Amino acid sequence: MQTRALGTFQVSAIGLGCMNLDHAYGPATSELDGERVLLGALDAGYTHLDTATLYGGGKNEERIGRVLARHRQRFVLASKCGMAIIPVEGKPTRVIDGRPETLRRECEASLRRLKTDVIDLYYLHRWDEKVPIEDSVGALSDLVRKGMIRGIGLSEVSAPTLRRAHEVHPIAALQTEYSLWSRNAEIAVLDACRELGVAFVAFSPLARAYLCGGLNDVGALDIKDIRRAMPRFGPGHYDANLQLLPAYRLLAQEAGCSPAQLALAWLLHKAPHAIPIPGTTNVAHLLENAAAADVDLNPDLIARLDALINQKTVSGPRYDVQATGEVDTEDF
Repeated sequence: MQTRALGTFQVSAIGLGCMNLDHAYGPATSELDGERVLLGALDAGYTHLDTATLYGGGKNEERIGRVLARHRQRFVLASKCGMAIIPVEGKPTRVIDGRPETLRRECEASLRRLKTDVIDLYYLHRWDEKVPIEDSVGALSDLVRKGMIRGIGLSEVSAPTLRRAHEVHPIAALQTEYSLWSRNAEIAVLDACRELGVAFVAFSPLARAYLCGGLNDVGALDIKDIRRAMPRFGPGHYDANLQLLPAYRLLAQEAGCSPAQLALAWLLHKAPHAIPIPGTTNVAHLLENAAAADVDLNPDLIARLDALINQKTVSGPRYDVQATGEVDTEDF
């Protein structure tokens, strides 16, 4: 697979988001199926794997440690801190906490779960606005000096926050949602990353399976699937969004690729410093996604894609009110 810069590393142009195996979209994948996906990713040329303390309450990191510790030299490992599932009054609760002592403690726990001596790229999963970004990044900088992590990343922050953080310690990567139907990054942060030499890592580049073209009935999703609470998948909005897909499928046919490959190829063509990290629990989809790196799109087709699916044609906001309040990203 082609490569792109991620901090001091060169990684596959398409990475693997590992969240799906244990978090957010339904029951955890079986041990055998998860192993097939993770080992299949390495065999297919993926060299950038992304996880987090949050995913499955640490279970995703544990899975990666069990399966891939013996293959540690074959990939660049990214994880995240500052957002975790902890017991609050006896109930598992997602908590955002960017205090330096919390980040140090979470890093130590991640290293144990991942069965590694060092994490290549460690993100602040969410900026805890009760803590100055300079303090949180300063704590991560200490982890770099101690050899616990190699690079620092930020997730879901604005261009001004990125610049403030970058003054404390060079930021290797900024991660946020980016796809045809989530264009917030194009307001400012995509350009800020380019100017500062920061890799832009795009999560949900397939719009949480919308751009794969096969998710027609949200009601068929698992009862705990987080998409059920996302406005764009809600009543009225999703029906409207489905109306964009017939024309989108025709563009995929014209490009000679699948709908999923078209979405990934579009993203790779938009910015040379962008690295999509689609997730999957299916080896066939893993291989399909990898092949998107070889799809060539002409400028006219890209322009028609941009005009078809964008922030003006998509119905509904990206997040609900609570989740919107937890991110620092620019909004239209």
